[in-house]
Amino acid sequence: MSQLKTYNLFISHSWAYGDAYEKLVSFFDEHQNFKWVDYSVPKDSPIHNAPNDKALYEAIKNQMPFVNCVVMMAGVYSTYSTWINKEIEIAKEVYSKPLIAVEPWASEKTSKIVKDNADEIVKWQSASIVSAIRKHSI
Repeated sequence: MSQLKTYNLFISHSWAYGDAYEKLVSFFDEHQNFKWVDYSVPKDSPIHNAPNDKALYEAIKNQMPFVNCVVMMAGVYSTYSTWINKEIEIAKEVYSKPLIAVEPWASEKTSKIVKDNADEIVKWQSASIVSAIRKHSI
């Protein structure tokens, strides 16, 4: 029997909307035959109190070389995130990482910037999200 691949994921999120992040993580944990490691910046990381934007940028940049895929919430709040453009830049331009955009449940408005940069846009369903990660991961 072959061994399951472990997917290293950077999950872009705003801690102001931490409930969406927690639900997404629960999707991964509950999905059978899906092993993953979270390379996101943890909520309690001291980098959130970085002395300047450059330090935070470098912290995010230092997490991404190890990932197979970046998963980004495509809620409209992402458009107004200070860091969304930087995370997209690091993912796509610095490291050429695939980006999966996840549209929040029952969302009517979504982030154009996230969707424009996505390799795939998926709905808020664990099977769709995991399938896209498997399909696009490097």
